[in-house]
Amino acid sequence: MIDPPRPEVIEAIAQCHGACIDVKMITGDHELTAKAIAERIGIIKNPKAESVINGKTLATLSEEELRQAVKSASVFARVAPEDKLRLVKAVQQNGEIVAMTGDGVNDAPSLRQANIGIAMGITGTDVAKETADMILTDDNFATIEAAVEEGRGVYDNLVKFIAWTLPTNFGEGLIIMVSVFSGLTLPILPVQVLWINMTTAILLGLMLAFEPKEPDIMSRPPRAADEPILTAEVIIRIIIVGLILCVGALWVFEWRLGEGRSNEEARTLAVNVFVFGEMMYLLNCRSMRYSMFRLGLFSNPLLWLGVFLMIVLQVLYTYLPAFNVAFQSAPLSLTDWGLSLLPGLTIYIIIGLKKYWQYGRHIKQAH
Repeated sequence: MIDPPRPEVIEAIAQCHGACIDVKMITGDHELTAKAIAERIGIIKNPKAESVINGKTLATLSEEELRQAVKSASVFARVAPEDKLRLVKAVQQNGEIVAMTGDGVNDAPSLRQANIGIAMGITGTDVAKETADMILTDDNFATIEAAVEEGRGVYDNLVKFIAWTLPTNFGEGLIIMVSVFSGLTLPILPVQVLWINMTTAILLGLMLAFEPKEPDIMSRPPRAADEPILTAEVIIRIIIVGLILCVGALWVFEWRLGEGRSNEEARTLAVNVFVFGEMMYLLNCRSMRYSMFRLGLFSNPLLWLGVFLMIVLQVLYTYLPAFNVAFQSAPLSLTDWGLSLLPGLTIYIIIGLKKYWQYGRHIKQAH
């Protein structure tokens, strides 16, 4: 007799292996039973090369030997409750992050020791549920894989938002600092900075939260546990984009002032440089690796809705008298609108080429 595994579990384990997540089975069942199940669901890929370690063998292993054993073995059978705790500690000592699932009272110590303890919500005991960090409400392993995928997507979108929003703050701070120390007229006023930050954060940045998960998200290796959000790649982007926004806005501002245009017109043009620069950079930030064409031009319709509304608001900011009074803006010519797009196009091209140089060539070679 055998309790057949759920079909979705086989697919979930394959997805985990593709994501460089090792799946190990710890069971009190007989070795032959454990091995048969492990082969069937894909935990053991090579039955001839991989052996099952039983509880008696575990008891004879030193801590160092156990650390080596958990690297190669994927199935542990006829284990005692205390063996589960030893196994979790051994994997952690190898520098791995451990998620442990369990349902019984004797699983509580290992659930607490694991980086993420996951208790079974249906068959799990109260002790296991109270000890665990998470409770699996459907007792289905495939749900854990889906949670990992969802978590990677949320983290991805968080990094994208940070990589998008910080260059604007850097560029705004830089242009004001340069103007103050150089004795120049301020290209953007505090109230205009407030306008830029409020409108773009809601209509542009927020839309990155609805960006669909990238197609290869479960074929990437896990990031290092100590990896900061502000990686070298993100910091380089912040500097590049911030500098382009600062230089672009300062350039158009001083140019228009030199032609005899009013401060209000020149500042409106500088504000437009920031807004359209953020807009173009937003298209780059839909993925840290791929172009928006590879992701699908309209795979995130809310993003395009935000872009449209942002353009409408910027037109009102430029031409509506009430906005002109409140934000000290002024109407612009068609040439000015085209000029305000140039820094944004520069950002899109430079960041696009950087992504292609860093990722695109390797992706093309892999295909």
